[in-house]
Amino acid sequence: MARSSEPEGRGPVADDAADVTDVSADPLRPSDHYDSAPARTPGDLGAGSADVVQPRLGLVGYLRFFWRQLTSMKTALFLLMLLAVAAIPGSLVPQRTSDPNGVVQYRAEHPDLFPVLDKLGVFDTYSSPWFSAVYLLLFISLIGCIVPRTKHHFDALRSRPPKTPARLSRLAGYRSVTLQTAGGDTDSALAPASAVERARAQLRRAGYRTQVFGDSVSAERGYLRETGNLVFHTALVGVLVTVGVGGGFGYTGQRVVVEGQTFTNALVSYDSFNPGRWFQDSQLSPFNLTLDRFTTTYEETNTDALGQPLDYTADVTATTQSGDTSEHEIKVNSPLSIGGSNVYLLGNGYAVDVTVTAPDGTAAFRDTVPFLPQNADLTSQGVIKVPDGLSDQIGMIGFFYPSAVETGDGSGILASSYPDLLNPVLSLNVYQGDLGLDAGVPQSVYSLTTDGMTEIAGASADQPALQLSPGDTVDLPDGLGTVTLSEVKRFASLDVHHDPSQLWVLLFAGLVFAGLLTALFVPRRRIWVKATETDGGVRLEYAGLARGEDPTLARAVRDIARTHLAGLGVPADVARDATSDDDPADDGPTGGGPAARGAGPSARPTGSTSNDPAPSTEAPGRAGRRI
Repeated sequence: MARSSEPEGRGPVADDAADVTDVSADPLRPSDHYDSAPARTPGDLGAGSADVVQPRLGLVGYLRFFWRQLTSMKTALFLLMLLAVAAIPGSLVPQRTSDPNGVVQYRAEHPDLFPVLDKLGVFDTYSSPWFSAVYLLLFISLIGCIVPRTKHHFDALRSRPPKTPARLSRLAGYRSVTLQTAGGDTDSALAPASAVERARAQLRRAGYRTQVFGDSVSAERGYLRETGNLVFHTALVGVLVTVGVGGGFGYTGQRVVVEGQTFTNALVSYDSFNPGRWFQDSQLSPFNLTLDRFTTTYEETNTDALGQPLDYTADVTATTQSGDTSEHEIKVNSPLSIGGSNVYLLGNGYAVDVTVTAPDGTAAFRDTVPFLPQNADLTSQGVIKVPDGLSDQIGMIGFFYPSAVETGDGSGILASSYPDLLNPVLSLNVYQGDLGLDAGVPQSVYSLTTDGMTEIAGASADQPALQLSPGDTVDLPDGLGTVTLSEVKRFASLDVHHDPSQLWVLLFAGLVFAGLLTALFVPRRRIWVKATETDGGVRLEYAGLARGEDPTLARAVRDIARTHLAGLGVPADVARDATSDDDPADDGPTGGGPAARGAGPSARPTGSTSNDPAPSTEAPGRAGRRI
């Protein structure tokens, strides 16, 4: 299979050169083909030649390489996907910024896993270093991708359409039609220049940018596709910027409000508050919210889902700084908008109204204490601390059962069988001793440190846990006083969220959607129409070229050809047959083509006098048709 370029009469080829490929005879053969010539050594290159030395990338070269990789579209798409993946932990575990109580509960339920996730910043996902790194890299990648593409697109908009290719028959949707003329002054309407001018006017009306090049017109449109692409990416940068800026000036705060209580939008009123980097107290709009009633609707007919919550409704009364009041409903995913902030319904539960009275009859403690739900039946746990007013400090760990029933194992342990208030019971384990409040160390209102305290009522004490129903009063151990459960109320956990960039995010999100639709559905295409004088008449050629996938390009070229022929005086049915995708049976005067069907003078523009056109010398199909 070896090839040799040795001419005749030069004698046999040397053995060591017998397998050398004639590169000049076969220039397209790959250099690593199995019968190609072996690689030449530096000594074979001849005198004065030098070895090929690959250029080395210096510091600037490596920086340029990494910059091009970072600002490529593939990298931007990968970072966008990575950002979506990095945001997943924020929806799987509670976040300190939106659900601090949930973080405390997660820590109690997963004591071994919590430290690991906390070190990884999972509970502060959106402010963690790894999420911020992906966020910033995506921002830089989009900026580096948009700027050069915008310049290139602007230059393309200012440039002229490209020249007509020499061989239009190689392009998509190619069609060739020859209009036979008889000469004379009346045929000036079918002159190539006139046909090209008609095509130019037609394409301009169709929204194409046109440019005439001699006997042809070049047209293009679809730059709106790249415009939409740039709008999409620019709007995506806008979303990133506004979210970042809005987070810096915004804030999020949580507050547990019991029925009948009023919440004031002031910094000291929040149970937890997470301000942005540039937050100021003056951004808090003055308003009050009173929780009038909290209603929960449970499933009562379907035994398989008995007790499942169907709806939560918080009826509130809002009071503005001017004194105007209005009543509203807050539901899940239906927040209340007031004072430039949105108030969301975050959670709910039960709160017990407890009064602790000293032996002399004075009230040492009186408050409505929220208890945190522990399961779907709203078995709840809470803590009551009485630091003053009694002979000694006491703390009580309480368990509230909305529908209390005994477990049935003889231990007397209670459980709740339904989340609504059917048989409410409050059980209190009482501890006596130093509560540690004077040490100056902050403590959670939902936990009690029992180290150094003595249990005087409960499982480890001589006296069992105190059990109360609404309206009951029981004595504390050791004559410390009495405790009364007055009533049970519902509480709502409200989340107040202020984001000054919401409208901007909505605007940019709309631009993202509009730009994406434009980039996906606006075709980018070029159309050429060429008219040349031949012996048999004027030959018209139509062809198109798409940038990317354009399944309608051939049809668009066909429609342009039909409209153009109709403008030149060709009847619509003849133009349709002449530009159809089916090959004609015969282009001669006796065949089945449009000329043979007796189009006669009506198949030509006004002024044609020949009724018997000469047979076509062109091949059918893509070669062209005669009219």
